[in-house]
Amino acid sequence: MRRALGRGLDSLIRKTGDAPAAADNVASLPIGRITPNRYQPRKVFSDESLQELASSIKSHGLNQPIVVARRESGEYELISGERRWRACQLAGLERVDAIVRDGVSNEQMLALSLIENIQREDLNAIDVAQAYKQLVDAFGVAQSEIAQYCGKSRATVSNSLRLLDLPPQIQKAVQSAAISEGHARALLTVPDRNERLRLFHAALDKKMSVRDLELAARSTACVGTKPGGKRSAAVKSPEMSELENNLQQSLATKVRINPGRKAGTGTLVLHYHTLEDLERLSGRLL
Repeated sequence: MRRALGRGLDSLIRKTGDAPAAADNVASLPIGRITPNRYQPRKVFSDESLQELASSIKSHGLNQPIVVARRESGEYELISGERRWRACQLAGLERVDAIVRDGVSNEQMLALSLIENIQREDLNAIDVAQAYKQLVDAFGVAQSEIAQYCGKSRATVSNSLRLLDLPPQIQKAVQSAAISEGHARALLTVPDRNERLRLFHAALDKKMSVRDLELAARSTACVGTKPGGKRSAAVKSPEMSELENNLQQSLATKVRINPGRKAGTGTLVLHYHTLEDLERLSGRLL
């Protein structure tokens, strides 16, 4: 299935997109004949949010049909709109308006579901990262292509994927909103797994702000020691690494940002290889 998106994400998504087309078959379907999308990247549905949507549907009806694929068994599988479908069930509806698509492949189901969810503002950071990873693993899509389609920088996509390096319990905490994405990124700067978990539990117990956790993580990184007894350097945040890369591209030379042991301090190092190179950099900066 890899490279199924070789023609680009746009060409595949347009074939099964969410917006109704003239030839779309909009039908009132029995809710019981609709099954969830097996590729749904969203893992957590807020009970409170679903109840609010169910109340709205009871009062005003369903504003936007769900989108389903017709299966040979006579059943229907959700392409998009699972939250609306769940809310309709809570509202006690027996039938739901749906745009019915025929001939939707498994590859299209997966790609459309991932893209549709990635672009939702209320999707948590871990689910977004897992959706990116599925696109990369299942289709061989380059991070740069995902970034271009979603209107984000490649560094943003790369940094999002780094969240999956966190232990499962920290990822679950982000999914359940026990901690924010900012807390998770602060924990990523702590290289030692045990220390990372210690700070995670401390953040929960003390209800630490993102800023407080960043300071604690930076302090931990600064006082860490290497095997020879030497102090290890402070760990760069993903945002600092992205700035470093941007400066290198802009100045066309090697750039190093070295965070200091005190919060908000550090050094910026620009490399030059000839006197002409030095003059060029001076002309850019002065």
